[in-house]
Amino acid sequence: MLRLLLLMVSCGHGPGLALAEGSRSLQIATFSTDITIPIGHRCMGVLKTKSQRIDDPLEARGLVLLGSGSPVVLVALDWCEVRNASYDQWRTSLAAASGTTRDRVLVCSLHQHDAPVVDAGAQDYLDSVGLQGELFDREFHARCIRQAALAVGKALASAKPLTHIGRGQAKVDQIASNRRVVHADGSVHFDRYSRMSPDSYQAQAKEGEIDPMLKSITFYSGDTAVAVLSSYATHPMSHYGAGAVSADFVGLARRRRQTETPGTFQIYASGCSGDVTAGKYNDGAAETRGILADRLYEAMKQASRRIDKRPVGQVSFRHQPFQLPFHEGESMTRTSMDRVLHDSDASVEERITAAMGLSSLDRVERGQPIDLPCLDFGDTKVTLLPGEAFVKYQLISQQLRPDSFVMAIGYGECWPGYVPTERAFQEGFGHGWRWVGRGCEAIIRDKLDRVLGPQ
Repeated sequence: MLRLLLLMVSCGHGPGLALAEGSRSLQIATFSTDITIPIGHRCMGVLKTKSQRIDDPLEARGLVLLGSGSPVVLVALDWCEVRNASYDQWRTSLAAASGTTRDRVLVCSLHQHDAPVVDAGAQDYLDSVGLQGELFDREFHARCIRQAALAVGKALASAKPLTHIGRGQAKVDQIASNRRVVHADGSVHFDRYSRMSPDSYQAQAKEGEIDPMLKSITFYSGDTAVAVLSSYATHPMSHYGAGAVSADFVGLARRRRQTETPGTFQIYASGCSGDVTAGKYNDGAAETRGILADRLYEAMKQASRRIDKRPVGQVSFRHQPFQLPFHEGESMTRTSMDRVLHDSDASVEERITAAMGLSSLDRVERGQPIDLPCLDFGDTKVTLLPGEAFVKYQLISQQLRPDSFVMAIGYGECWPGYVPTERAFQEGFGHGWRWVGRGCEAIIRDKLDRVLGPQ
C-alpha cells in the first residue's frame, strides 16, 4: 500500500500534489499514529533499564497544510530524539506521502525520557561491534515510519478548507526553571535537573531565564476549530528511568485536552528548552506527574479562551540550511570515540554514546546541513530549531519579530544534543549530551534573522 502511494507521488498523482496544484484555497489535514516502543526497548538512548511496561502510549501527531505551493508537513513525536539518517528517513517518507519535498517536512521530538532515541548511523556502528538493537529496534522504527506515511495519505483524502487561524497564549504556573543556578559563593552551575529535592539549594533558587508562556495556534475551517498546535519550553520529564514507557506530563495534558475537544485535533510540541527543566517544582514523586500535567492543561485551556482569530491569507515557507561546529574536546575526536566503541570493557551505554558521536561526526564531515524552517502566516510564524536548543534561542526568535506571534519549537534534528548559548559556553556548560562546539549562537542568530526577518 505504501509502495503504491509513493509510486503515485513520484508520477505526479499523489493526493497531496493534486490538492496543492489543483486548488487555490488553503486546506488542512491532520494525522496520528501509535509509536509506542515494544517491551525490552531501550529508552533515552542510554538508560540502563529498558522498557518493562507501558504506562501510557506514545504517539506521532501532525498536520499537513495544502494549497500554497507544495504541502508543508509538521509532526510531533512522543520520542526522546530522532537523529541523523533516522531523521532523514522520517522526512523523506512523509515528503513522499504528501507530495512535497524533504525541506518542507518539520519533524520534532517532544523529548520525553521514557521514550526512544533513534539514529540509524549510530546503530550501524553498534552493529559492527556486535551490539545489534542496543540503541533501537530497526524493524519497529521502519514500521512507525510506514504507519505515519499511510496516515498522512489517508488524511489528505479528508482535508478541510483552512479559512482562519487563531493565536492564543497563557502563562504556565510553576513548571519551568532554568538549569543555570548561581550558588551562594557566586559560582555558576548548570545543576538544576528535571527533579530535585524540595529542600535543595537548586529548588529554592529563582526560576532563572525561561519563557513563561504557552503559545497555541488554532486552525479553523469556518467556525470549526480543526486543530490546535501548542508549545511550551520545558524538559517534559517528571520521573523516569524505571522502565515505564510514558509520554509524561505533556502527553497527559494533551490527551486531556483531546478528550474534552473531540472535534479539534490537539498537537503539542516542546519549545526550545535544553536548559529548562521542571526541577524547581518537581520532586520526582509519582503523584507530581499529575500535578504538572494539570498545570500545563490549565494553560492550554486558558490559551484557547484568549484566541485572536483572523482570516488566513497566503501561507509562505522559507528555510535556511546551516552547519554547526563539532565538539572541541579530545574525547570527541574520531580516534577517541572509535576506541570506546570497540572497547568491550566499556559499558554498553558508553559505547552507544560513542556510536552516536561518530554518526554525528560523519554528518558534519560530509557537509550535510541542518534546515532552519519558517512556516509564515503573515503575522504568525512557526520555526523549528535543532536539538536541545537553549531557551534563549526561543526568546531571540520572538525579539527578532516583536510585531509577530512567533512559535519557536525545539528538538528538530537532534544530532547536536545540547545547543548552548555563547554565555553558557563561557560559563563552562559541559554536559556529556553535547556534540557541538562554540560558535552556535552567532550562526543560529543569523539564520533566524534570515527566515524570520521582513521578506
